[in-house]
Amino acid sequence: MASAEGGDKYRSFLHGEGEKNTVWRHGAPPNYDLVNKLFEDERTKEWAEGSVEERVQRLLKTWEMELVHKVRPEDQKSVHPKNYSAATNGLKPLTREEVMGMGGYNAFLATTLPPEHRIYDPDAETVESATATFLTAFPRGFAIEVLDVYSGPPNPRIAFKFRHWGHMEGPFKGHPPHGRRVEFFGVCVFHVDEDTKVEKAEFFYERGNFLASFLSAPPAAAASASGCPVMRGD
Repeated sequence: MASAEGGDKYRSFLHGEGEKNTVWRHGAPPNYDLVNKLFEDERTKEWAEGSVEERVQRLLKTWEMELVHKVRPEDQKSVHPKNYSAATNGLKPLTREEVMGMGGYNAFLATTLPPEHRIYDPDAETVESATATFLTAFPRGFAIEVLDVYSGPPNPRIAFKFRHWGHMEGPFKGHPPHGRRVEFFGVCVFHVDEDTKVEKAEFFYERGNFLASFLSAPPAAAASASGCPVMRGD
C-alpha cells in the first residue's frame, strides 16, 4: 500500500529523494493545493489516518496522480511496472501504453455511442486538449473521495465506492458555466499484487448523467450516493 513517503497529505511519491529522477509530464510535480482545499471543504467522509478507508483513498489518489503526471512506467510506484490494464463500464481493457497515450480523461470517458451522439468525444481529443477542457471547466480541480471499502488490503481485489466532483465555473465544449457542482458516484475494483501495486483497474459509473450535468445546472436533488451505478454503454 502506498505510504505517505514523499507525498502531500493525501498522495504518496510526489517529492523527496525517491522522486529526484522522476520524469514529470509538465517538468515538475503537480500542485494539488486547490483541489485539496475543495476536497477538505466538501468531502462527506473523513477517514482516520491509517484506517483501511484512508489507505485505499491514498492509493486511489496516488495511482491517479502517477498515471497522469509521471511519463515513465518505472517512476509509477503504485502501479505494477509491467502488468497493468484499465477498463471502464465493461469495455475492452486498455494497456498502460494506451491509457497514457490517450490520457486519463479520454480513457475514463470511453464510449460505444456513435460520434454524433457524444456530448464529449474522447476519440477526437488529445491528452492536452482533454486536460485543457476539464481544467477550464473545473478551475478548482476535480476532487475524489472514497465513500466505502467493500474489500480492502491484503485482499488482492480492493473494491470500493467513490465520489468524484467539481464546480463548473468555466465553459465546457461551448457550453457556458452554470457554477453548480457536477458530480458522479461509482464503484472501482483494483486488482493488486503482494506489494499492493495496481495490476488492473475496473471502474463502473454512469457516464451519460455525468456529462449531461455540463449542459444545464443539475437539479437541487443531486444524484443519490445510494446504490451501485448502472452499467451503460453511453
